[in-house]
This record gives sequence, C-alpha cells and structure tokens, in this order.
Amino acid sequence: MRMASTAVQREIEYVKPTRQRVMGLVFLGLAAAIWLFFSQSTEAGLITTFKLVPGGVESNLPDWQMPTLMTLNLLAIVSAFLGGIQLVRGFGNRTNLVLAIVTGLFIFGFLAWAAADKSLNLAGLINTSLSKAVPITLGAMSGVLCERAGIVNIAIEGMMLAAAMVGALVGSTSGSLWVGLFAAVLTGGMLGLVHAVLSIKYLTDQIISGTVINIFAGGITAFISSKFMQINQSLNDPGIFRPIEIPLLSKIPIFGPILFNNNIFIYAMFIFMIVLHIGLFYTRWGLRLRSVGEYPKAADTLGINVFRTRYMAVILGGMMAGFAGGYFTIGSVGRFDEFMTAGRGFIGLAAMIFGNWTPFGSFGAGLVFGFADSLASKLAILGVQIPSQLLGMAPYLATMIILAGVVGRGQMPAADGQPYVKE
Repeated sequence: MRMASTAVQREIEYVKPTRQRVMGLVFLGLAAAIWLFFSQSTEAGLITTFKLVPGGVESNLPDWQMPTLMTLNLLAIVSAFLGGIQLVRGFGNRTNLVLAIVTGLFIFGFLAWAAADKSLNLAGLINTSLSKAVPITLGAMSGVLCERAGIVNIAIEGMMLAAAMVGALVGSTSGSLWVGLFAAVLTGGMLGLVHAVLSIKYLTDQIISGTVINIFAGGITAFISSKFMQINQSLNDPGIFRPIEIPLLSKIPIFGPILFNNNIFIYAMFIFMIVLHIGLFYTRWGLRLRSVGEYPKAADTLGINVFRTRYMAVILGGMMAGFAGGYFTIGSVGRFDEFMTAGRGFIGLAAMIFGNWTPFGSFGAGLVFGFADSLASKLAILGVQIPSQLLGMAPYLATMIILAGVVGRGQMPAADGQPYVKE
C-alpha cells in the first residue's frame, strides 16, 4: 500500500514540473512569435489607431493611438518575462490565468501589427465577436443541459438548422417575428423530444441518434428551401429583430453601445446564462438534474425520476438550440440559406467542453470562437496579406487548438452518454 502511494506521489511530482516547463515554453514561444513575426516586419515610426466606438454610434471619445513598433517590443518583453517566471518557479493554480493573459497579449500584438499605419475599429470587433458568439454560446448551453443529465447531444447542429428554416418560413408567412421565433423554439424542442425518445426509451446509441437528426435536418431543410423558399421569395423574407437601446446604460463609454444596444438574442443569451447557472448549481432541480448525469442509479434509489429528468433536460436543450437557430434567420441575416449554420452547433459542443460544462464557461468559450470568426472578416477589410481561405478557417482552427487540450482537460459528467436501465 505504501509502495503504491509512493508511486502515485512520484508521478504527481513528475507531472507538475513537466506542465510547468511546457507552459513556460509556450509563453516564451508566444513572446518569440511577437518579436520575430510582428516586430521584425514593422517599420519604425508607424502608428496603430484603434477606434473605441462602434460604427454608426455618435460619440466624442477619441481614438486610441500608439507607436506600433514600441508596442510590439513591449508586449514581447512582458510575455518573455512571464515565461521566464513560469520556467523558474511557475504560477501554480494561476497558470491558466497567466496563459490567458499571454494569449491576450499575443492577440493584441497581432491586431496592432495588422493595423499598423491603419485604423481598426476595436469596439466594432468586440461587438461583432459578441454577436457571432450568440449561436455558439446558446448551442453550448443546450449541450450543458443535455450532458449534465447524462445525454450526449451532437444533434444541436441539426436542431439549429431546422429551427432557422422554420423560423424564417413561419415568420414570413405569419408576418410576425415573434411567431417565427416561437416556431423555431418549438422545432428545436420537437427534435429534442425525438432525440430523447431514441436515446432514453429505445436505448439507441446517442451519437447515432444525433447523427440521424443532423442528416435529416440537412436534407429536409435543403429540400424545402430549393423547392419552395428559393422559388417564392415571399416565403423567405421574415425580416430581423431590431436593436433595442437601453437608456442611460447604452451611453456608457466603450462598453455601453456594445452591451446595451442589441437585439433580443444577445440580451436573452445573458439572461439564459444567468438563469441556467443559478438553476443548475443553486436549486433542487439543478441538483437532481446533475445527480442524474453523475450517478443515475443512486438518484433513482433516492426517488428521483431519472427518465423524466432526462426527458425534460433534452427537450429544454432542444428548445435552447432552436432559439439559437432562430438567431441565424430572424436575428441576423433575415433569410434562410442552405446549411447556413456552418457547423456552429459542433463548435458549440467544443465551447461546452472548453467551458467545463458550465454556462459561464460556455459563454467565455463562445466569445473566443466568436472573436476568431469576426477577426477573419476584419483582417480581410484591413487587407492583411493572409489568404482569404485561411482567414475563413479561423474559427475551426481555434476549435481544434482548444480541443487539443492546451489548457487542460475538463471533467465531464460521470454518466454522460450512458443509457440507464431501471432494475
């Protein structure tokens, strides 16, 4: 027994220095990248200008100007300094926080380099990132609801796509965006019910069930779009929800126009995030739902209806995915296009994992992916000499890098993906 505990202790002592060295090298690598790729290719005397007010908003706030080369050198020095500390003694439990800081310095350096002798609307970039994070965050929270109850839901993509089409179609025919949104949410809930029945009642493999729904949604939406909505444009013209400006709060410098002058989808995302966090971790309902996802047999023994709890979680998750799907048509574009979700449901699952199966973590991860997505379009406007195909890959590259486990592995629910059979 003593030999086993000694072996475990040695393994832990071996892993910690290894992670410390790896993270230190990562910090130094980012510092070297700033200096080699950005500083060395920047001429002295160039000025980077960041606009701090989103386009179309009147404000007397001045632009933020900085000497490009000096800024890049300073960012490289700070990143290298943090990397040196990490190699020598490490930051302990704050390593991930420091990683986020160094990564932020690298991104800021990249933006300063890209906007050298030009102007970049930084507030507009943040605003666009927030908008693009909406379907990803909502998709991630849909996954949180399902997987916290023990049901893997890879059908989020299909639910979002079907809801986007139904929302546009019903919104166009009824003349009401609210009716279209209700139809989108209902569509997501119905597909969630299908996934729940297949997974819980018939014990179908949950990955296969989700794949079937994704294929079905892709096929049926493409058929309806090509046969009806493209031919009769009146069936594909629902309009979009307009921004709602919150008095006083929208006048706060920089962040006011970004956070408090948006349409209902962004406000709803924040409300859902807070409500879901409180519901999952501070209510009896949340405790029961999480117990079903961790130890369903023990939960059943205590009198919790495992099947009903899982049904409710998957249907609610489907409704959340349906709401996310409605964003694409009646919250953003104003029409339906085939496969317009473009994998955002799958990216939402990556955000859920990166966010450690929590609502707030999902939002943070959604912002990362949303930023990667919006950055591609901003760089194209700046004329950065990066192929457009590579820029379009940005959100998917971010997904692969994050899922590679740079920050560490999260802890999934113990019974996630495991069907429950009552004895």
